Amino acid sequence: MLELSILGFLREEPLHGYDLKTRIQGLSGHIRPVSDGALYPAITRLVKAGLVEQRTEPGKSAAPRRILSLTEAGRDDLLARLREPKDAEITDGQRFFTLLAFLRHLPDPAEQAAVLRRRKAFLDTPASFFYRDGKPVSAEEAPDLFRQGMLRIARATGTEEKKWLTEAIGVLEAGRD
Repeated sequence: MLELSILGFLREEPLHGYDLKTRIQGLSGHIRPVSDGALYPAITRLVKAGLVEQRTEPGKSAAPRRILSLTEAGRDDLLARLREPKDAEITDGQRFFTLLAFLRHLPDPAEQAAVLRRRKAFLDTPASFFYRDGKPVSAEEAPDLFRQGMLRIARATGTEEKKWLTEAIGVLEAGRD
């Protein structure tokens, strides 16, 4: 997801590495903080792959700054990642939010709706944090206050997310008419 975040933010505008890190942390840093030890090797991989280019600009009051921007190949790669997200990018909530942050860059509403339909199908499948005899445990069946809380919060969040997904898919499909 780090590479998707890099490509997505650079699709919006060229950025200095520090500015890029700040934006990525704003998106998911409280859950999965981004270290320099992860960010800069990821940038290097993307540069070597020809997806990102870097240029040096004079610093405002300090040393020169490396500015990163997306190449045409980087734009194509971003679109491919958005069109065909991995299963984990659909099933993991934080990964899905990262995908959602950049889905607007996918120009075809039908392709956007297809991604949302995959998430909705996942959420429509009965699941739980806990299972008994191979079946999901509901909040009402949970053995203690804290597990009940986990399951109730997850149910409420899932209900609202499914509602939004249904609305968003409707909007995207109406725009195609």
